Amino acid sequence: MLAGKRIVLGVTGGIAAYKAVEISRRLVDAGAHVVPVMTESAGRFIGATTLSALASEPVKTRLWDDPDTPIPHTDLGQAADLILVAPATARLIAAYRIGLSTDLLTNVLLATRAPVIICPAMHTEMWEHPSVADNIATLRQRGVHIVGPESGRLAGGGSGAGRLASPESIVAAVERLLSAGDMDGMRVVISAGGTREPIDAVRVIANRSSGKQGYALAAEAAARGASVTLVSTVDLPAPVGVVVERVETAAQMQAVIEGVAAASDVIVMAAAVADFRPVAAADHKLKKRDGVPQIILEPTPDILAGLGSRKPAGQTLVGFAAETDDLEANAQHKLEAKRLDLIVANDVGASQTGFQHDTNAVTLFAPGAAPFVVPLANKRTIAAAVFDRIVSIRNGTHRS
Repeated sequence: MLAGKRIVLGVTGGIAAYKAVEISRRLVDAGAHVVPVMTESAGRFIGATTLSALASEPVKTRLWDDPDTPIPHTDLGQAADLILVAPATARLIAAYRIGLSTDLLTNVLLATRAPVIICPAMHTEMWEHPSVADNIATLRQRGVHIVGPESGRLAGGGSGAGRLASPESIVAAVERLLSAGDMDGMRVVISAGGTREPIDAVRVIANRSSGKQGYALAAEAAARGASVTLVSTVDLPAPVGVVVERVETAAQMQAVIEGVAAASDVIVMAAAVADFRPVAAADHKLKKRDGVPQIILEPTPDILAGLGSRKPAGQTLVGFAAETDDLEANAQHKLEAKRLDLIVANDVGASQTGFQHDTNAVTLFAPGAAPFVVPLANKRTIAAAVFDRIVSIRNGTHRS
């Protein structure tokens, strides 16, 4: 999502400055080139060495640091795709509002035409002060993007509004602002994880799906501007801005998805849904002393086939195929039999792909188009490739 993007990360002198280290790490992991700029007071809270180690360049602190760059503020401001200030103190916000250039960071803010995100962090009384509120309102009117603070425990033992937004929320805001916005307004439903079909009160029939790919898909769709509902069987942290519906069995997943399917523009069935379930589940734990139980299985509902048979005009339906052999033949059969617009197939027996891994490698199949191979990459990169293809299908350009 952020590959090749140049982001200036401004850090000011507040106790929340330590969180800038995690923000920088997340941005770099997402592919961004991060240039850190610290104010003099920020150095009282975190060391420049720490931030330099996790950013893409050493920390810059002064207008005259680099003899090879006589006017660093204009160079940084003009080259940036985005300026992010996290945390932003009341002093920085006031200086930015009135155009007061007192250090490298305020000069960079005044010397850029790139989008700017300000992430305030301060004590509650300061955040609620009328002058701060006026400054924030003015910056919003000028087009500055504000990621407002959260409520919670503050420095000094108090609690209230003013706590810096979480690093994941801040990075999500960066991704939304720098995304193509090619899914703005779309309603997307994604399933994730493996269903669990009860045998008795304790045991289940399950599979190895971790849900990581489904969650990466949800985060990617949200970053592109979609309204996302994630139907999940696993307890992973919810991506920012995504509504999560928790389920366990195939029948529960079917009920939730069918309840929202008709109003959805895109449905991505990334979950590993069990093919079979016990006809009857015991309401108590089966005891070993009672001997080996006979477990009679029946098919679970084929959620994807049902969605394909009732797919409304204009909806894009995507399936997943986790295979161990004959990947192309099995994927093509599933694509046609279930009336899909796209199927994402992967060999779960290959190295570093499939269940439990943080990486994956897939092949995308669409009707009338040549297979498209996405080589081994992290699952967010795979998600981006999937939604690139979904967008091209909806735009009618996927055969080119």
